[in-house]
Amino acid sequence: MRAVLCGYYGLGNGGDEALLATLLQMLPPTVTPVVLSATPVQTAQRYGVEAVPRKDLKAVIKALRGADVLILGGGSLLQDATSLQNPIYYGGLLVLAQWLGLKTIAWGQGIGPLTHPLSQGLGRYALGHCNAVSVRDNGSAAWLARWQVPGMQAPDPVWALAGTPLDGLWDLPAPRVAVALRPHPWLTEARLDQFTQALASFQKATQTCLLLVPFQPAKDLAIAEYIQPRLPGPSHIYTLSDPCQLKGLFRGVDMAIAMRLHALIMAAAEGCRCFGLSYDPKVSYLMTDLDLPWTDLNPQGANHRWPDTPEQMTTTWLEVYANGDPLSPDQIRSRVDRALMHQDLLRDVLTQ
Repeated sequence: MRAVLCGYYGLGNGGDEALLATLLQMLPPTVTPVVLSATPVQTAQRYGVEAVPRKDLKAVIKALRGADVLILGGGSLLQDATSLQNPIYYGGLLVLAQWLGLKTIAWGQGIGPLTHPLSQGLGRYALGHCNAVSVRDNGSAAWLARWQVPGMQAPDPVWALAGTPLDGLWDLPAPRVAVALRPHPWLTEARLDQFTQALASFQKATQTCLLLVPFQPAKDLAIAEYIQPRLPGPSHIYTLSDPCQLKGLFRGVDMAIAMRLHALIMAAAEGCRCFGLSYDPKVSYLMTDLDLPWTDLNPQGANHRWPDTPEQMTTTWLEVYANGDPLSPDQIRSRVDRALMHQDLLRDVLTQ
């Protein structure tokens, strides 16, 4: 059986690459994957798979005609917060595959926000005609319920990704704290400066080594490079392309402060204390579900409001660092086990 895998692949986003690595890890051995990628040569070399250009319509149609199933592979693909192109591209691919007679699976999806009627209509139609649908959070499950589309909810598949140790990490001074920020209109220059001041004070108080981790270097690296020279103590910037190493990094970390959803998932899965900075409902859903502390970057947010001063932010982090609890081994195991439900779904559909 040949399966076309479609997601935000080959664009240097650590979270989406982690979803691809997890999907490849979960596929039955009888399935041959063909990945739609923005950088197909790089994807083919990294994962040892066949890959084709995701925006080359002729190549995509050829791949679909030669396949048995299309898997929409995880992440916030059906959302129009960043662009209306997202639901049109991914929803359109599902409909095209269905029209060509392929089985279709929407796997590990984070649905929404969807504000445009076209996004909502296309999402409802495409998912409603899938052979199977799995989602990763309550907000996505609510969309399925609203559309009366059957589906399964389980924790994000990346909980179950097998991390690998990172060479050289243990040579850096301990304790270590990881920081993963991304650009966003709500992370204004003034807020970033406030965050950096708070982080410098936190480092002075804790004598920690700060690991700055740009999950999508093309977008995030500039923020890390802005912060690093303003820190008073040891620090290191990690730009990792291997998602398994990215997850393994958090094994050597005591605490994570992150905007990136999959940085928080990886950190929590590896037993770190976590503090979330929410720019999207998916981050709020995660932190609420895990009962871990977070603040909301949305200026209109009623709860978990961004602190007024760097001192307030530092105090909050110090409390989490000194007295916060990471997830227990039982809590981690429970989420990993439930994340494997995404694997069970694949096996049920692909081995029929």
